[in-house]
Amino acid sequence: MTDIACLPSGDPLVVCSRGFLVELAAVLPASGRFVVARLDGTRMADADHVFYDFSDALLFPGYFGWNWNALSDCLRDLHWLPADGYLVIVDNAPQLLPDSVQDRHMLFRILVEAVRHWASPLGRPEGQVTPFTVLLLADGDEEAVQLRQDIRQALRDGR
Repeated sequence: MTDIACLPSGDPLVVCSRGFLVELAAVLPASGRFVVARLDGTRMADADHVFYDFSDALLFPGYFGWNWNALSDCLRDLHWLPADGYLVIVDNAPQLLPDSVQDRHMLFRILVEAVRHWASPLGRPEGQVTPFTVLLLADGDEEAVQLRQDIRQALRDGR
């Protein structure tokens, strides 16, 4: 393990190789109630498994629609899981949706949209924001670099 901390770099999704230390103070508030959801990218081989794993990890309500729009809606709501901050950790993130670049890019765009939604003071009492951090873990530095490039491509393609 290296002694270099993995801190948010201004990118909406935090990508780290497994050897980096993660400063929790950099991704969660100092106090309060937090929801931490841990998912495994190797289990999310297709969209249906993505929907299932997110639904299971974040206790989505019964009306969850099992599609990309529903995933986006639920990640930007979470009223059934009130907290002062949310941390979504995806282990083995480079293995997400290996057979569909289009679906993988859709997931990255939805996750970025959720991060930005929770960071916006608009429509919130007293303009208070709620930390919502997505931490994507890769096995090594090379995988992390490739994953960051894939996320940037997804965001460019989504414009």
